[in-house]
Amino acid sequence: MPETIAYLDHAATTPMRPEAVAAMLGFLTERYGNPSGSHSIARQARLALDEAREVVATALGAQPGEVVFTAGGTEADNLAITGVHAAREGARRSHPGQGGTVVCPAAEHHAVLRTCAALGGRLVPALPDATVDLDALADTLGPQTSVVSVMLANNEVGTVTPLAEVAAVVRQQAPDAALHTDAVQAFPWLDVASLAAPADLVAVSAHKFGGPKGVGALVVRAGTSIAPIIHGGGQERDRRSGTHNIAGIVGMAAAMRATVATRDATVQRVAALRDRLADGLLAAVPGAVETGPRRSKVAGNCHLRFPGVESEALVVLLDQEGVCASAGSACASGAMEPSHVLMAMGLPVTEANTSLRLSLGATSSDDDVDRALDVVPKAVAHLAG
Repeated sequence: MPETIAYLDHAATTPMRPEAVAAMLGFLTERYGNPSGSHSIARQARLALDEAREVVATALGAQPGEVVFTAGGTEADNLAITGVHAAREGARRSHPGQGGTVVCPAAEHHAVLRTCAALGGRLVPALPDATVDLDALADTLGPQTSVVSVMLANNEVGTVTPLAEVAAVVRQQAPDAALHTDAVQAFPWLDVASLAAPADLVAVSAHKFGGPKGVGALVVRAGTSIAPIIHGGGQERDRRSGTHNIAGIVGMAAAMRATVATRDATVQRVAALRDRLADGLLAAVPGAVETGPRRSKVAGNCHLRFPGVESEALVVLLDQEGVCASAGSACASGAMEPSHVLMAMGLPVTEANTSLRLSLGATSSDDDVDRALDVVPKAVAHLAG
C-alpha cells in the first residue's frame, strides 16, 4: 500500500469526527445502561438519549418526538416507505378507497428502489441531470398514491433535487400521499432542516457526515401514520423497537452538531477543491466528460467519464497508486452491471461503464487533490493505451 493515501470516497463513508469519537467513548465503557430501565445507570442513558434526540431534531428541522432512531439510512428509507404504505393499506381495509401505490424516480438509491419494487410500486423517469421528471411525476400520481419518495441529493452524481417543486406536484396530484426524502447524501452539504421542510419523512445516516456506522434517523412529521417494520419492546413510540444504540446515537448527534456548525465554511472550501480537481482532470485527460451540471451538485461531488476506459479497472489501478475512489457501476455475482443512475439519466451502457466518482468531504485537502491530479491522468492513459 502506498505511504500516502488520498481518500476521495466520502460519498461511501466518512472518517469519524473527533467530536463523535469523544462523545461515544463513555458509553462504550462505564456508561453502559439500557435507557429502557429505571435505575440510575439506565437513567444516565435515557438522559443522553433525550439530549441527542433534541440535537438531531434541531439539525433536521423537526420536533424531538418526530425523530425515530434507526440502524442507518437503509432502514430509515425502508421504514418510511414500507411503514407508511402499510399504515395506508391497513386504513384501506377498514375504509375502502384509501391505501394505494408507492412512487419513486428511477435514479433513487437502491434502499428506495428495491423497497418500492417489493411493494409493487411505480417508477418515474429521471431527467438527464438525474432529478425527477416533474411532468412524468404529475402524470403518475393520483388519489391512490400512498408514498412518494424523492432523494434530496443524488448519491452517485450529486445533483440536488428542488424538493419544494416536487412537494407542490405531490400536494396537487396526490394530496393524501406522504412525501419521503432520502437526505443521506445531502446532510453534509445542505441545510436539510430548511430544504426538506416540505417532506413528511426525512432519512439520514450518521456515517455520511462523520458519525459512526450502524446508526441513522428518520423524521416522521406529526400526523403521519406509520406502521413498524421491527416489532418488539415498543421503543421509539412503538415505531422502531429494539434496545437503543446509545453510543452510536450520541456519536451521531455530536457529528451532526459539528457538521451544522461548520457546514458553510466546509462547503466553500470543499467546493473550491472539487472545482480544482474537476477542471484539472478535464484539462489533463483528452475526451474526459463531466457528468451532470456542476452548479446543481453538492460541493463534494466530482463525477467524470473517461471514454474507452473501463471504470472498475481504473478504480483498481487508482487504489494501487494511493487514490481511493469508486466506480459508477457495481459488480454483482461477478458480472458487470451499468449504474442504474447513469442509465436513468439516458446514458448508454458503454458510457455508463466508463465513469468515476471522486467524492470529497470535510477532511479533504489540497494534498488529496494534488495526488489525484497526478495519478488519475496517468492511470487513464495507461488503461487507454
